[in-house]
Order: sequence, then C-alpha cells, then structure tokens
Amino acid sequence: MTIKTAKIIPEKLKVGDEVRVIAPARSLSMINEETRQIAITNLELMGLTVTYSKNCEESDDFVSSSIESRIEDLHDAFRDPNVKGILTVIGGHNCNQLLDEIDFELIKNNPKILCGYSDITALSNAIYAKTGLVTYSGPHYSTFGMKKGLEYTLDYFKKSLFEIFAFEVCESEKWSDEAWFLDQDNRTFEKNEGIKVFSPGEASGTIVGGNLCTLNLLHGTEYMPSISGSILFVEDDVLSSPETFDRDLQSLIHQPGFDQVKGLVIGRFQKDMKMTDDLLKKILKSKKKLSNMPIIYGVDFGHTTPLITYPIGGEAILKVTDDKVKLILDVH
Repeated sequence: MTIKTAKIIPEKLKVGDEVRVIAPARSLSMINEETRQIAITNLELMGLTVTYSKNCEESDDFVSSSIESRIEDLHDAFRDPNVKGILTVIGGHNCNQLLDEIDFELIKNNPKILCGYSDITALSNAIYAKTGLVTYSGPHYSTFGMKKGLEYTLDYFKKSLFEIFAFEVCESEKWSDEAWFLDQDNRTFEKNEGIKVFSPGEASGTIVGGNLCTLNLLHGTEYMPSISGSILFVEDDVLSSPETFDRDLQSLIHQPGFDQVKGLVIGRFQKDMKMTDDLLKKILKSKKKLSNMPIIYGVDFGHTTPLITYPIGGEAILKVTDDKVKLILDVH
C-alpha cells in the first residue's frame, strides 16, 4: 500500500489544449443538452477544446456502461497525444470496477491531468497509488454546466490546473446545496460561515483523499495510497449520515500509517446529511488518534457548490490557530 515509483506531476493546461470527456462512472446520456452547451461554453472561455470519448453516451440499467467500454475510453484518453487533460462526466457508484483492468504502465508513460470527484475518488487515488501520477479532485464536466454560482469553482480550477504557483485556499462568499440541474434559473445561495477550526496546529504533507465512503473501498487493496505523512482531505455526501461518516472515518484511522498522518481537512456536508457542528465535534473528539493534529472543516469541496480543485499526491501546508486558518496547496 505504498507508492513504488517517483511522483509524476502532469503538465498544466494552457490555452488551446484539448480536454477529453470520459464516463468512468455514470454516462453522459444523463446530462441534458442545455447543461452540455453551458459546460462547453465555460470550458471554451478558458481556451480549451472539448472532445468526447467513444463510449461515453452508452447507458445500461445503472446509467453506466460496460467495464470494457469505460476502460477503452480511459486508455484512449491517456494514449492520445493531443489530449492534455481528462474530465469525468459525473460521479456514480461503480468506478472501482475498473481498477483491475487498468493498464497503469500506459498511464505512467503518458501522464496528464485527470479531474473529477465523488465516485472518481477510487480512480484518482488508485492511479496515484499505482503510478505516482498526481491526479485532481475537482469539478466534473457536468459541473461546468451551471448557469449560476460557478465563479469560485472556475477560479480554483484555473489556480490548480493552469497556474504553476502554490495558492492559498480562501472560503467562498456564498454556497448552495441544491439539485441545480433541475432548475438552473432559481437557485438559493447562503452566506458562507467560513472555514472552521476543530483543533489548531501546523503541518505539511502529501494530499490523499476525496469522498470518504469511496476512498474506503480501496482499503486493504493495492490501490490504496499510503497515508503516512499525508494531510487527509475527506468529505461525504447525502447518501451517508453522521453515523456512517463516524464509521468510515474510524475505518480510515485503522489503516496502516495513520499514526503518521499530519492533518485532516473536512469538506462541507450536504444539508440532508444532518451533520451539525456539535455532532461532528463529538465524532472527532471520540477518536484519540486525532488528538495531535490540526483539523479544519467546512472547506469548499464535496457535494455542494462551489468547490476547490486540489491535487491528490500534491502538497498541503496547514497553519491553524483558534481563530485563523491558512491552507496552501501545491503540486511540487
């Protein structure tokens, strides 16, 4: 459960680059035409050219496609020298089906940006574990289809995937937790209370993580990256509950190397998950192995809008006092 090869940092995107849309979880067929056109426009405004994988429209009983089709598209995207970045359509529940069939040598020999979140956590962390390639947790292709509330997401996508410098994460002004794709014109945004502190301290380490319940699917496998020396980024979605978050976090704490974890960064929870500050604090206080590290929560990533883009396998510096948070991300 350790990276056996040196870290590989993919080239940043630049104006004129081609990005390939693939569907390693759910299918492009579930994304309506209006959302697609908005997504294309937003990506083209950044100077990117959008292409689609051969099989991304296939759809079965699970609104996904065969393992063979998804593997073909993944391999083709990494193999194609014209493709500089890969965006996933959306999340789902079955990305981990692909792991035994992936040609990791092909990916290692053709490194490029891969970006997505939620169920894509299994794919991005597995690629990092097996090849050393830094991947990215950030917006899906479908995310770019929002009419409103996308500015912060676009800003951090550019900071992470276009710029070569380290950057500090500052909280968004407003956030939303809606099925935005059902009604693009009527959105509700709330004032952001900001990043919150559970425990102060200073740490630096390698970023590992993403969607917690998906990351836990990798436990005990060759696809789980080492967490020794890491700063863990975790979030959970509305399909979970405070009880399952507690259990999944405990499972992560049981993993080899957790005694060398340097810090914990927790993304914003969805409202229907019913995770209050008091409940979260009780969960965190109950775990002795969390007592000597800086921990923050309410950070802009997860299943709400907006979200940062952060590098899995990249580096984080965390400086936390009782009333101030400084979180810096880098890929070097």
